[in-house]
Amino acid sequence: MKKKTTMILITLLILFVGIGITIREQQEDTNLLPSKTKEVNEDDVNTQKKENENVSKGETSTPADFLSKEFFTTIKRTIHYLSGKNLRIVAIGDSLTQGVGDNTGQGGYVGILDTYINRDKKIATFENLGLRGNRTDQLINRLNEPAIKESIQNADIILITIGANDIMKVLEENFMNITYKAFSDERVYYEKRLREIFSKMNALNPNASIYLIGFYNPFQQYFQHIKELDMIVDDWNNTSKKVAEDYGVTFIPTKDLFINTNNNLFADDHFHPNENGYQLMAERILKYLVIE
Repeated sequence: MKKKTTMILITLLILFVGIGITIREQQEDTNLLPSKTKEVNEDDVNTQKKENENVSKGETSTPADFLSKEFFTTIKRTIHYLSGKNLRIVAIGDSLTQGVGDNTGQGGYVGILDTYINRDKKIATFENLGLRGNRTDQLINRLNEPAIKESIQNADIILITIGANDIMKVLEENFMNITYKAFSDERVYYEKRLREIFSKMNALNPNASIYLIGFYNPFQQYFQHIKELDMIVDDWNNTSKKVAEDYGVTFIPTKDLFINTNNNLFADDHFHPNENGYQLMAERILKYLVIE
């Protein structure tokens, strides 16, 4: 176990110190790390030429070019379900809701949902209250703010991403003595705070449909052999799902979306999703929004 713990420490040192990811409280938006310079290769040149030709013809590529038929079917079903309801959809939580890592300007999964649900006509109004660095304790405090309370009270659907920075805080506070137990112990307090979040939301708006978006494992792509990292993510996902079920909240898993794929789904910080990763998250969320 000591050897495995050392491996975890080395891994996290590389990922979080080397690429500068921290969980210090951030109450304002900050820029992402500078993008790495990509090597120019023949494929990139050919791709750029093709894009230039399309632009000259008045054609531009959109995320729709990369969507599956299944996703288009899901969109149609969702639009059919939502039509005429004039829904208000509030997304709240951390950087994943804010859309950090999406350099296309879409605004992450929230922006993608907005684009496709309101593609032909205005069906739903979206409000993005994601704030980079937010932990569960900070979200609890934000739920006491008048503007946030009003948004929750008026929402028909609430989407939440929260908890990843709680995990990061464990790392920061135990950096010189990282153990699996430290994450397990903190998970107990995470559960308590998550229950408080759902209690507050239900008190503010008992009629809203609430969806909690689960954790993915950003380390899977590089360190599949360090099973403790995967265990931590699974444990926290299981806790999230259990608490969600207790409060009538729908849990949306995302971990499987980022496993065993040949596509690059991460931003240059190797932690947040890029536009492709957010696209998969949006597809998954859409499926859960649809009532058969």
